[in-house]
Amino acid sequence: MAGILGKKIGMTQLYRENLEIAVTAIEAGPCCVTQVKTVEKDKYNAVQIGFGESKKLSKAEKGHLKGNGDYRYLRELRIDDVKGYEVGQKIDVTIFKPGDVVHVEGISKGKGFAGGVKRYHFRGGPKTHGQSDRHRAPGSVGSTTTPGRVFKGLRMAGHMGARKVTARNIEVVEVDQAKNIVLLKGAVPGGKNGLLLIESAA
Repeated sequence: MAGILGKKIGMTQLYRENLEIAVTAIEAGPCCVTQVKTVEKDKYNAVQIGFGESKKLSKAEKGHLKGNGDYRYLRELRIDDVKGYEVGQKIDVTIFKPGDVVHVEGISKGKGFAGGVKRYHFRGGPKTHGQSDRHRAPGSVGSTTTPGRVFKGLRMAGHMGARKVTARNIEVVEVDQAKNIVLLKGAVPGGKNGLLLIESAA
């Protein structure tokens, strides 16, 4: 299994042996192989897959897809062996079965500009002893003469979320082939209708 693209529907719950299990429902595929890259031609092995319908494509994009469909999303997956893959081939949820373990990659929810307490779980300043405006302040960010500057990468207030996140070793709980839906145990990155890439953890 190279992988499959999908859309996050939302979370729900299932009951197994008197246990309540939180699951995420994902509309996975069907995807189409739009390009196959080989070591001989492209210096590496990879498969490009398309997902979702686009209402408007440029001439270059239509030429690249060669009539295989108007796909909104294209993603390239590097694999060791491209044998068995060909342009136009369909990939759907039948590549999964309950009990499989997968990695799920997506864009996390954007939180906008956030302070140190929310962004990095800083403790904040004292709530008493005359401290009236230090409750959620970050504290010292550097020394004086040495080094005389603030180091790059220092944890401070700034843009939070809206970045690529990979949730690893997620269990496949159930697969609905008729509706192209796969249920994964627990939460995955992103909000509803967010694009997700599901790859085998093997």
